[in-house]
Amino acid sequence: MAPAATGARIGVVTFPGTLDDRDAARAVRLAGAEAVSLWHADDDLHGVDAVVLPGGFSYGDYLRAGAISRFAPLMDKIVDAANGGLPVLGICNGFQILTESHLLPGSMIKNDHLHFVCREQVLAVENASTAWTRDYTHGERITIPLKNQDGQYVADERTLDELEAEGRVAFRYEGVNPNGSRRGIAGITNERGNVVGLMPHPEHAVEAGFGPDSAAGPRAGVDGLRFFTSVIGSLVHA
Repeated sequence: MAPAATGARIGVVTFPGTLDDRDAARAVRLAGAEAVSLWHADDDLHGVDAVVLPGGFSYGDYLRAGAISRFAPLMDKIVDAANGGLPVLGICNGFQILTESHLLPGSMIKNDHLHFVCREQVLAVENASTAWTRDYTHGERITIPLKNQDGQYVADERTLDELEAEGRVAFRYEGVNPNGSRRGIAGITNERGNVVGLMPHPEHAVEAGFGPDSAAGPRAGVDGLRFFTSVIGSLVHA
């Protein structure tokens, strides 16, 4: 049964080379919101309440992953709106774009083993108070698909210490560090908690039978859905 519509409108951005925009839009709809397609060359956000930057290989990852997309016309609007409080989620390539846009600190480089990785990845929830994580609990373990070749999160020690001290590490890899990310960081948030970026793909774990079976019962395979219900709840209670 489809969830009741909430009235929330969540934009999903497509860049040249984006792969997971349709999956992200489906996740938005399954959570109960309207998915609004946004094109990288748009000059406005069409009144959306939140934005998802989905995964893929925008512009073929030329220069650096996400480096060219940062200069897309729509990104200027997203940066301004995010600085004003608009919830923004960056998934994989979207996370790379957020760091290139300086909405989140640090950078993404090649995996330490220099190979593409694709696996079901256990994550520890480190921050359950952001706009995108409020439906999780601190310390909870979830399983989310991971697929990347430029997934190693790096930052200088001062930045890493600040992220740790301010509770801005949103997710950490559990059991294995699949790409060499500093301190096992899988995702981070900004100070305000409205911008979140992570390398794993929650939009691929939103339907039972089509995602990792990390939990028994009705939550099997749907650990990623709460990213999207979280932001809907944050909009409703804003």
